[in-house]
Parts: sequence; C-alpha cells; structure tokens
Amino acid sequence: MPNNESTSAQLDRRAFAKTAAAVGVAAAATSSGPFVRKAKASDQVVNYAMIGPGSRGRRLLERHLVHMDHGKCIALCDVYDKNLQRALEVFEDQPRAYTDYNELLQQDDIDAVFITVPLFLHFPVMKAALEAGKHVFCEKSLVFTPQEVHALRTLHELHPDLTIQVGLQRRYSLLYQRAKELVDAGAIGEITHIQAQWHRNTNWRRKASEEFEDQFNWRLYRRYSGGLCAELMSHQVDVADWMLDQHPKSVMGVGGLDYWKDGRDIYDNIQLVFEYPGGQKLQYSSIMTNRHIAGRRVPGDGCRETILGTDGSIELTLIPYGDGMLYFDAMEVKMEDQAKEKSSEENWVAGATVGTDTAEQGDGYPIDPHAVDPSKVSFIEKELFFAKTWAYNKGILRPSEDVDPEYAELSSFLKDVANGNRPKADIDVGLQDSVAVMLANLAMDEQRKVAFSEISEMGLDGVEVSSSETGKTTG
Repeated sequence: MPNNESTSAQLDRRAFAKTAAAVGVAAAATSSGPFVRKAKASDQVVNYAMIGPGSRGRRLLERHLVHMDHGKCIALCDVYDKNLQRALEVFEDQPRAYTDYNELLQQDDIDAVFITVPLFLHFPVMKAALEAGKHVFCEKSLVFTPQEVHALRTLHELHPDLTIQVGLQRRYSLLYQRAKELVDAGAIGEITHIQAQWHRNTNWRRKASEEFEDQFNWRLYRRYSGGLCAELMSHQVDVADWMLDQHPKSVMGVGGLDYWKDGRDIYDNIQLVFEYPGGQKLQYSSIMTNRHIAGRRVPGDGCRETILGTDGSIELTLIPYGDGMLYFDAMEVKMEDQAKEKSSEENWVAGATVGTDTAEQGDGYPIDPHAVDPSKVSFIEKELFFAKTWAYNKGILRPSEDVDPEYAELSSFLKDVANGNRPKADIDVGLQDSVAVMLANLAMDEQRKVAFSEISEMGLDGVEVSSSETGKTTG
C-alpha cells in the first residue's frame, strides 16, 4: 500500500467503517420463516429424481448434485436416450431410468424432483409432480403462460406442505446477499435506478438434424420459449425486485429480430424499461451480437447489474465467478435540502456550470461476500482490507465465494425439503419473475406500455387442476 493517503482515501475509510457498522446490524437481523409443517430430521437424506437431464440438467448433476451427501438421485427421466444415458453415467450406483415422467412420479420412494425440461413443459411436469406429492425444484422461468400463473397458485394452495423452488441462483450467492445488506444499510443512499445487461456474441443455436431441431433449439421458437426475457432477463429483473423490495408496476420496450435471420422467431435484441411504484427504473438490455460492457472490465463481461443510489453505486455479476464493487459518490444536495431557504447571493448560481465534486470517487471497494462485524475487526485486519482493495483494483487479486451459488441453491432445496423451511427463491418469487417475462414480451410485441396489474385479467380460462391427493408428501 502507498504510504501517503489522499483526503478522498481517508473519507472512504470513514465511509467504509460507517457502512460496516450498519451492515453488522443488518446481517444480524436477517432471517427466513419456515412453513407450518412437520419437519424431518436435519440429517435425513432426500431421495430425488431429475426430469429432463439435458445440457442444463446434466450440468447440475455432474457439477453439484453428485457431490451432496444429503440427497440421493434414485431416478432419471428423458425422452432422448443419449441424454438419459449420459446422465446415468454420472453416478456409480446408477439411478433407475424412465422415459415417461408420469411413471417416474408414481414411485413412492421419490421425495423430490428437479425439473430441467424446456420452458413450455415446466407447468405440466410440475402439476403432475405436485399432484403426486413430490417437492419441486424447477428451473426458471417457473411457468410459461398467464393461465399457468393462476393454476400454479391454486396448486400451491391445494398442496401447501410441498416445497416449490425456482432456479434463481443469485438469491443464494453470498456476494449478492452481501450487496443486499449494503443496500438495506443505506450504503449507497436511496436507490433511483438499476441498469442491467446480458450481452452475448453468439447465435445461441445448437447443431441438430431436422428431426431434433425443435428439441435441441427450443429456445429459438416462441411456441416453446420466452426468448431472451426468459433465459437471461429473468435472473436480472429478480435482482432488481430483491434489491428494491418491490415489484414493477409497468414495463415498456422494443425488441427486434434483426441479425440472426435463420428461421428463429424470438427477438435477438431487446431494450426494456421497468417502472417501480417508488419511481425507480430498471433499464435493461440484451443483445446477441456483441458482449462488450462499458466501464470496468472483468473476464466473462457482458453480464452485469449496476445499482445506482444517491450516495453511491454497486456493480454485480455472477459471470463467471462472481464479482462485486461498491463505489461511494455522495450527493451534495438532496431533496430535503431544497426546502431550505437560500440567500439571494446563492440563488443566482447555475449548478450545471459550477458544480464540482469535493472528492474523487476512486476505484471503489471490492464487496466481500462475508459480512463484517466491526467489533471483531482488528487494526491489522482493516489494513489488510485496504491492501486487498489496492490489489483488487490492480488486477492482482480476484474475489471468490466459498460455495458456488448453483451448488448453494440445489443444496438449500434438499435441506428445505428435509427441514420444512421456505426457500429464498420460493413460488412467489418464481411467479413474479415469470409475470415479468410474459409482460415484457407483450410490451415489445404490442409496442405499448403494459401494466403489471393486467396479469390478473389474463388467462382466466385457466388450467384444470385436481384437488385429489394422488401421492404422499414427505414430512
């Protein structure tokens, strides 16, 4: 570390100490409430199955689930034999194999299912699983149509003891949880805007024969997919909802199929603005022709959320390893100051022509995924923090989370099933996220501003659900 400190660095140290103290309180107050249901022993092994272990499902199996001793895979199901055989090979003691998920769901020894089928099949498989008494982890987006939003709510009311979790892994990231604590502690003041993007420079197409085109490239067709909104934006609009503790009231935007004209019918670029009840805006962009991102660069650029407040900003990305920065940028004059009477000498000054910053914003601070307890931080540890900050900004050091958020979300699901706890990414989170996907696509298709309240009038013809119990619940 340099021996000489600038005034701005000293100010930043004081700001950090103040923020750390506030976060210590915020972290202590964080908790989640359990479902009202009989809990299992915390060390119980949950028997699970996976339905649809294609590219996404197999990744979850071989990278994460196979290493968990509190869950045991006893069955796999896929209509495509090559995917099924590859998934079976992940386990030494091979699970039972099925090609019909209804047959799998009738097995009494299965407690829970992981659903990683294409989006348009999420609801029918979930419906069958819940009616068979199985707990459900389903990849995002949770459901595909407005009818399914209403139907899944009804199903949940009929089977309240069954856990439903959606695959929004940022909620299980220590880095993102730490950022949420900083936001709640007031580290960046009042949030006014969130900017998010997920840019790629790829066609998103997989090689496939005509026979398997729909099965392999389902994401490219509206009859199966919610496009960029479902596959990418869904993660980031959920971050905005979480950080703001609000849901959007409206969305508008434009989308186009302007480059990848290869038979697909989803948009290959989208630009959206979500408006929240407090006036905050989420400005969203996703394109498929360039992954450049403005400002600070990290490997895997193209995906980022930036939370802008009156006293600073937070930048976050989960790609490829998790990265977060906190910037202090205190507003000199705030709304409450406008009411104060000013002298005539002050009134003539045009702020746009003479405004200056009292201190440089600096390079910012890396967000430590672990909460700080100021009472237990020594002088040496504080100095080490600033040394790490310097090394981080020089590109010498990279942050890391103790647990991959993907692993954390899957592990947490199994533990929630065993203990009867409510998931962080529960059915309410999943349905709200799905509504945002549907209405964002509608706003672009109809070229208008769409109110979120409209979902209550959509899909009222409904999807039939059964009130009969066709299987046993665990617990």
